[in-house]
Amino acid sequence: MHEMGITQSVIAIVIENANSKKVIRVLLEIGKLSAIMPDAIRFCFDICAKGTVLDGAKLEILEIEGRAECNDCGSQMVLTQLAGHCRCGSRNLTCIAGEELNVKEMEIA
Repeated sequence: MHEMGITQSVIAIVIENANSKKVIRVLLEIGKLSAIMPDAIRFCFDICAKGTVLDGAKLEILEIEGRAECNDCGSQMVLTQLAGHCRCGSRNLTCIAGEELNVKEMEIA
């Protein structure tokens, strides 16, 4: 499960930016095309936060839908998987959203 390593990295980033202050809440953005399972991150979060300034912090996850732009006609569309096609029939797409993993916000005491 690569989500454990991802969660450990997220915890490390938040700790570094918390400046030794207690963290109350963390908001993550996770793209639906990122191959990261939000439920697995939720499961790992409390385990990884134990004994740190994040111990007891609330984790909120905002899932970002996949979006692409057609390089042939310029249309934008929702993607549910990385491969797709445009209404015009083109498969020449650029993913513009849905692959991200961001620490969007953190609330400290």
